[in-house]
Amino acid sequence: MASDLTLRGVYVPLITPFDVSGAVALGSIERLAHEYLDAGVAGIVALGTTGETAALDAEEKRAVVEVCARVCEQRSAQLVVGAGTNNTATTLAAVEALRGTPALVAVLVVVPYYVRPSEPGIVEHFRLVAGASPVPVIVYNIPYRTGRGLGAKAMLDLATTPGVAGVKQAVGAIDADTLQILAGAPRGFHVLGGEDTYLFPTVLMGGSGAICASSHVCTERFVAMIECGLAGKVEDGRVHAEALLPVVQACFAEPNPAVFKGVLHAQGRIPTPDLRLPMTPASSTVVDRALEAVRAAS
Repeated sequence: MASDLTLRGVYVPLITPFDVSGAVALGSIERLAHEYLDAGVAGIVALGTTGETAALDAEEKRAVVEVCARVCEQRSAQLVVGAGTNNTATTLAAVEALRGTPALVAVLVVVPYYVRPSEPGIVEHFRLVAGASPVPVIVYNIPYRTGRGLGAKAMLDLATTPGVAGVKQAVGAIDADTLQILAGAPRGFHVLGGEDTYLFPTVLMGGSGAICASSHVCTERFVAMIECGLAGKVEDGRVHAEALLPVVQACFAEPNPAVFKGVLHAQGRIPTPDLRLPMTPASSTVVDRALEAVRAAS
C-alpha cells in the first residue's frame, strides 16, 4: 500500500484574494475556508494553481499556509499544500519546510513543468520527493500546463511507491490512461478528479473525490454530486452534474482564477476581483454570465 491516508470528497484549491492595496487578504482567506468547510468540503488546498502561487513571495506563501492550517486544525479538516516546482532540489526543500504544519495531511506536487523531462525522470523525481516529504504526496498530472505528463504505466508504478497517496488527474478528458489508472490503482492510492467537467464520471469509475476549483461556487451542490458518485447514485448525481456543467463552463471561460474571483467579489465575499500580472481580472460580461449560471444551479 502506497499510503494509509484517506482522501475522499471535495477539496477546494483556495484562491488568494487581494485587498485594495494589493496585499494578500488573509482575513478573507480565513472566512472563505470556514465557509467551504461549512458547506461540506473535506479539506482545503493551499498554494495551488488557482491560488496564484507563482505570484506570491515566500512570506506571503507562509502566511497563506498558516491561516489555512489554523482553520483546518480548528475544524478537524484536511489541509493539502502545493509544493511542487520544476527543480527537484527546490521541491525537496519546499516539502521539508512544511514539516510540523498543523492539519497538513499531504503535499500536492506537480509534474515538473517547462523543462520537459523524460517519464523515467519524472518518476524518479516523485520517488525522491515522497521519500523526503513529512506527509504523503499527491501527484498533480496536468500535461497541458506542464508540457509533460504521466501515462498509466508510470502512474501505476508510482502508485506502489511508499509515501505516494494519489493523483490529481487533470488531462483534459477521461482518456484510456485515466481509465487504466482507475482500474489498476492499488488500495491506498486515490484518484482525485482535477478536470471539473468530468468529475462525476471519474468518481463513478472509481475516483475517490476531486480537487475542484469550481467548488468555489455552488459548493454544497458539488459536494452532493461527488457524494452521489461515491454512493453509486447515478441518477441523482447526474441531475447535479447537468446543473453544474454550465457553471464550470462559465467559470473557465477566461483564464483561471479570474472568473472565480470576479464572482466571489460580486457576491461580497472578497474585497477585490484583482489578480497579479501577468494574470488579469475577468471581463464584466463573463462574470455576469457566470453569476447567472451560479444562480440557476443554486
